[in-house]
Amino acid sequence: QVQLVESGGGLVQAGGSVRLSCAASGHTFHGYSIGWFRQAPGKEREFVAGMIHSGSRTAYANFVKGRFTISGDNAKTTVYLQMKTLKPEDTAVYYCATRWASRVFTTIEEYDSWGQGTQVTVSS
Repeated sequence: QVQLVESGGGLVQAGGSVRLSCAASGHTFHGYSIGWFRQAPGKEREFVAGMIHSGSRTAYANFVKGRFTISGDNAKTTVYLQMKTLKPEDTAVYYCATRWASRVFTTIEEYDSWGQGTQVTVSS
């Protein structure tokens, strides 16, 4: 398993932007599939966005298309989730996850390494 550390969450006003980071501790994402998920209070954890390590394949949940962008750095040690035009309903704990694979997965069960999560709160 890969140790993941998320950062970048916080409080932001509706319409604002936040960039989350997911770092692979002592590891790279080369050869891995990476996903971002979120969990709001009282709700199930849901898929937000995913990519393979090269960035050549990405996937997004319908509710974030056009607002969120997943990307990775050239060193393949950090994956980002750029979130724009945030809405109060985007308030959640955001998690990154990864697994060794060459395609994007959208379900929780497909990932075997998870970060601890970072809180994003969008105020109206």
